[in-house]
Amino acid sequence: MARTYFGTDGIRGTVGQPPITPDFVLRLAHAVGRVLKRSEERPTVLIGKDTRISGYMLESALESGFNSAGVDVVLLGPLPTPGVAYLTRALRVSLGVVISASHNAYPDNGIKFFSAQGTKLPDEWELAVEAALQEVPVWADSATLGKARRLDDAAGRYIEFCKSCFANDLTLKGMRIVVDAAHGAAYQVAPKVFHELGAEVISIGCAPDGLNINDRVGATHPQALVRAVKAHQAHLGVALDGDADRLQLVDATGRLYNGDELLYLMVADRLARGEKVPGVVGTLMTNMAVELAFKARGLEFCRTKVGDRYVLEELEKRGWLLGGEGSGHLLALDKHTTGDGLVSALQVLQAMVRSGKSLSQLLQEVTLFPQTLLNVRLRPGQDWKANARLASETKAVEAELAGAGRVLVRASGTEPLLRIMVEAREEAQSRRSAERLVQAVQEG
Repeated sequence: MARTYFGTDGIRGTVGQPPITPDFVLRLAHAVGRVLKRSEERPTVLIGKDTRISGYMLESALESGFNSAGVDVVLLGPLPTPGVAYLTRALRVSLGVVISASHNAYPDNGIKFFSAQGTKLPDEWELAVEAALQEVPVWADSATLGKARRLDDAAGRYIEFCKSCFANDLTLKGMRIVVDAAHGAAYQVAPKVFHELGAEVISIGCAPDGLNINDRVGATHPQALVRAVKAHQAHLGVALDGDADRLQLVDATGRLYNGDELLYLMVADRLARGEKVPGVVGTLMTNMAVELAFKARGLEFCRTKVGDRYVLEELEKRGWLLGGEGSGHLLALDKHTTGDGLVSALQVLQAMVRSGKSLSQLLQEVTLFPQTLLNVRLRPGQDWKANARLASETKAVEAELAGAGRVLVRASGTEPLLRIMVEAREEAQSRRSAERLVQAVQEG
């Protein structure tokens, strides 16, 4: 059975258009509640959100939907996605729900879910929810309706959790850090975490108004952070996205480091401390240079489909701890059950403080292959897989690369886009080849 509503990271879309409408979200929560009640008589769910103005409306719809199925609700208010995952596990509740469209602009929003263990839920669970959506609602009567309450210290609990992921014998004293929360869910939490660990903190992207989330700030627009790091002569810049589950870092020179490099650094730090790292999981998008660097250290490296949920599934299957994506979704399963931008930043800072080295010094063994990633908007009903010209051009480009690069063509799981990536040793070849494939999509 194909999924109708769920994409690679929950359900996402433009607010006011199906499925991100209050009536659908109410039915969704009711369906989820019914699925939960198959295994638990009185479930409790947490609901957190980012700073989009639409979060108020969707929060109310979710609350009503869950209550109407006899499910209790705890409202957390604005909180990073990984914060919701942590509290779901820590408070022993049935499910965590996040209202967020992550790195998208404010007109979009979405709903994603975490299991009682604080992990992304499997495809089978999502299919069960979609099946329940097709059933006639069974509204609870007054005596069995769910209740709602607010957890006032949610942010404080999560701040303490983040700090616990940084070594007790280390401090950030003497470091000046620029923190960019993308006007998103971590706008209050992120500056406090670094400040309470001893750093001097300069905050940008920490003044949400409901409409400015991810607007020229944050992990998807890191130039604002680059400028701020240079202007304040900071040692480091930390950029999160709207729901703070992904990370980009900027060093004192203004050089940007992506998730592939940070994953390598986290692994290298573990090895330097004598810890055993049996293997690492990346995705189809992970830079080939990082894969070669892992193999040079004798580490097994495996790729999954794009999406941190698939990285997590592979890590759990193999019993490994470390994995991630170039976008900055990084997983350290001995620290957290899901990708966490703040926890990942602290792992990197820990390595820097412990070694006394800069990011560039810690990553001198890795020089990324140039990657060109271009997005092509698909027309309604356009079948890119049947495009003979695209298939022919892809084969031609792969032949030219001759094993010293890669081609990846895939559909976005959240938007009507075709993502085309070409990796080569020379940037000019990478860009030229990617543009050829874009042209093939548009004209084929």
